[in-house]
Amino acid sequence: MGSGQVTDWQGRHVTVAGLGVSGIPAAKVLHARGAHVTVVNDGDDARAREQAAELQALGITVRLGDGATLPDGTELVVTTPGWKPDKPLFAAAREAGLEIWGDVELAWRLRGPDAAPWLAVTGTNGKTTTVQMLASILKAAGLRTAAVGNIGVSLLDVVLGEEQYDVLAVELSSYQLHWAPSLRAHSAAVLNLAPDHLDWHGSMEAYAADKGRIYEGNRVACVYNAADKATEDLVREADVEEGCRAIGFTLGTPGPSQLGVVDGILVDRAFVENRQRNAQELAEVADVNPPAPHNIANALAAAALARAFGVPAAAVRDGLRTFTPDAHRIAHVADVDGVAYVDDSKATNTHAAEASLAAYESIVWMAGGLAKGATFDELVAKSARRLRGVVLFGRDRALIREALARHAPEVPVVDLDRTDTGAMLAAVQEARRLATAGDTVLLAPACASMDMFANYNKRGDAFAEAVRELGS
Repeated sequence: MGSGQVTDWQGRHVTVAGLGVSGIPAAKVLHARGAHVTVVNDGDDARAREQAAELQALGITVRLGDGATLPDGTELVVTTPGWKPDKPLFAAAREAGLEIWGDVELAWRLRGPDAAPWLAVTGTNGKTTTVQMLASILKAAGLRTAAVGNIGVSLLDVVLGEEQYDVLAVELSSYQLHWAPSLRAHSAAVLNLAPDHLDWHGSMEAYAADKGRIYEGNRVACVYNAADKATEDLVREADVEEGCRAIGFTLGTPGPSQLGVVDGILVDRAFVENRQRNAQELAEVADVNPPAPHNIANALAAAALARAFGVPAAAVRDGLRTFTPDAHRIAHVADVDGVAYVDDSKATNTHAAEASLAAYESIVWMAGGLAKGATFDELVAKSARRLRGVVLFGRDRALIREALARHAPEVPVVDLDRTDTGAMLAAVQEARRLATAGDTVLLAPACASMDMFANYNKRGDAFAEAVRELGS
């Protein structure tokens, strides 16, 4: 099928792997274009049967409880991002010489001839915030834009919708990038790299390589984190269009071709005349909400992508000022008896938790949940001096407890042997007992939430509710 836009789907036999938020729209879109679509799904529960009935009513074939066998006559496989690359279905597809596309690849191929360019963002942490900041900056410049992709807004819907855009701010996960071989962004950023989703990718090298795909074919700028050499290495390895530049961001003083911070000011030494000598003021650190170190880094990455698209400095400032972060991302819930309670339930891995812990000086840390194969020694060692106490909960809490015993043996630890949802109230009460005025009780679990909660949002809501009970 080549690597360009595809216009003729009539009669093509396409297998869609998985129902779910991207599988169902993909099946509907391809069916509407005249393809013969078969959806295969591992699960065969009530929800899957309900979804299958909806598709079958349109004339789409659905096979439940059999996601391993490649249907006869398949010419292309389109997969939902969550399906692991080692699935037997994919092995069969590769053996048959077939391409395997994800939802992002499908959206890229279905773009119209005058489609808006993509400014793309990936990284272990900070993706959503950076993409939202970027969209805010682009809007402040008067551009028609939207924050789309892994952020919860379907790229298929955006690409095929009626609304016209000048540019899109696109969040991409490592899963999506793995299945998007022909994606070519205007400019892209890898914010950081730390071990995550290794159970899916198989190794850190494979995970990094998938993140690095975002730089392939970039036209104007490959934005990297000057404090994270692995992101710069990915830029070096990327095959980009001639004239595309490597642009670093740093929390220190920027060198030429970098954005950074000088005396509380975000400055640009990349997109200015005579960058050896000149710098352009973009915004003040105080314009970033919240002004935690990792969030300033997010703002610099967003600014770099916006500047790569030609956005004026004033729009960077205005966009950052009007940006409001999502819930559960370093959200201040309340002050009770001089102690601040902060919800960073979105910190679902060690890298995110490390950034969160670095934002406060004196912390009672609430952590635990599903570790997803992570280890905690480095996180605890780096954060030990800030910890006044720790409250652990969730299935894999012993891994954190053991790391604390090795690297912070003097820090008091409460180990709650509970995984019921009511455990959150008990955890908050224990944290209150450990905290003194001036401390921050920080929910930054460093783990996924699904052992106790439906998702990190529900975990954060339970924390906030428990804190409100303290103050009532």
